[in-house]
Amino acid sequence: MNLFNNCVGKRLNASLQWMNEPDEWAFSEQNSLRITAPPRADFFHNPTLGSRKSSAPFLYTTTNTNFIITTRVSVDIRDRNDSGCLMVMADENNWAKLCYEDFRGRPSIISVVTKDISDDSIGDDVGNTNPYLRVSRFENCIAFHYSLDGNEWALVRYFGLNNIPSLKVGVVAQSPVGDGCVVQFDFLHLIPNTNVDVRNI
Repeated sequence: MNLFNNCVGKRLNASLQWMNEPDEWAFSEQNSLRITAPPRADFFHNPTLGSRKSSAPFLYTTTNTNFIITTRVSVDIRDRNDSGCLMVMADENNWAKLCYEDFRGRPSIISVVTKDISDDSIGDDVGNTNPYLRVSRFENCIAFHYSLDGNEWALVRYFGLNNIPSLKVGVVAQSPVGDGCVVQFDFLHLIPNTNVDVRNI
């Protein structure tokens, strides 16, 4: 099911809610979502400096089942690290995100897994595309995939996440070092109660 169904303008359906609601966001008549990420908005627990940021707009639903969630994202990149992401969050110290992000001038697939402290994994350089992002859960295991065409999927990460009887899952727009950017998500498709090898879907 598309979680953006019945969302128009600034009206959310009953399954969605904001963390860090931005000033500028809206759904189109076709149910795509555009978010303007505020300046310096980010989710990151810096392992070097010890600083923590949890300020990026996060539109999510909550689920306690296994699932596959997919979106297609485009980003009007203005500054380094501008990005649109899929994120899963157990709590403020246990979360992960899969991003289409500017990395040194190259739009790339980036992932972050946070277990109190964040890591930062640089994936494929995919160029100026509108990639599909997918997050899958089976019990305590999470897999990240991306695709350029919605058919052929590449595994980005496979990992365990703590404290996940219930997860917030949804989309994030961020501009960690910039003055903001516009991110569009075409849809947010959730398949609940899945029972698959999440590495190989």
